[in-house]
Amino acid sequence: MPSSFEYATVLSHLTADGVRTITLDRPGSLNAMNRQLIDDVAAAFEDAHADTTTRAIVFTGAGRAFCAGDDRREHVHPQNEEEARDLVLAIQQCTEAIMFGAKPVVGAINGWAVGGGFEWAINCDFPIWAETARGFFPEVSLNLFVTGAVSSLLPALVGLNTAREMLFLGHRYTAAELHRMGVAWRVVPDDQLQAEAAAVAAQLAGLPTLSVQAMKRTLNSTATTDLRAALAAETAATVAGFLDPLTTQLLQDFG
Repeated sequence: MPSSFEYATVLSHLTADGVRTITLDRPGSLNAMNRQLIDDVAAAFEDAHADTTTRAIVFTGAGRAFCAGDDRREHVHPQNEEEARDLVLAIQQCTEAIMFGAKPVVGAINGWAVGGGFEWAINCDFPIWAETARGFFPEVSLNLFVTGAVSSLLPALVGLNTAREMLFLGHRYTAAELHRMGVAWRVVPDDQLQAEAAAVAAQLAGLPTLSVQAMKRTLNSTATTDLRAALAAETAATVAGFLDPLTTQLLQDFG
């Protein structure tokens, strides 16, 4: 894989220290998720994990946000179960590529991380948040369900009661609040975010490959409930939500 590569909506650049930065590149839409972005994220991570010169990954967003969730302007609502399942499985493939790939992932979370974007931030092994970053889950209020294995990851990070609060009630959280809860690993001033993420990734890249990859693999299989079972249950619930007529109206009304 070349040191620099551009997908349609994602940038992927490798530096000499073995750190590859994957950047969501739809800044005019706050890096909101359309189908192209979803497919590009999965491809970029799969390619990065397969690239032998990449030893650690930084995941971030261009412009004023990490990822503002579903792109309301380009949302194409599934018309049947086949379309719904295809979309949800594509979203889940991003999490599989981030979490089940061998290389450690450092998140550099800037601006808003909403819905699926919040899920991607949680999927990172070392999520570093900018001081002004914010995150929340609107899914339940939209008659939908979360994806990204967060139904397993969040209770492991914050405890079941707080996970219920975050997922049912959709409260909006500051980076400082997320740090106290255990969702954000570190919080840094906005102007230090990229440098801090690069420094942590370089430290990870300098560690022995075998032990780093074994540690990521083992922690993801022992520190939470079965992530693949969570992904499957989330997929079924999200497909059902897409097929409920109420969801269409709630999505249209969501600001």
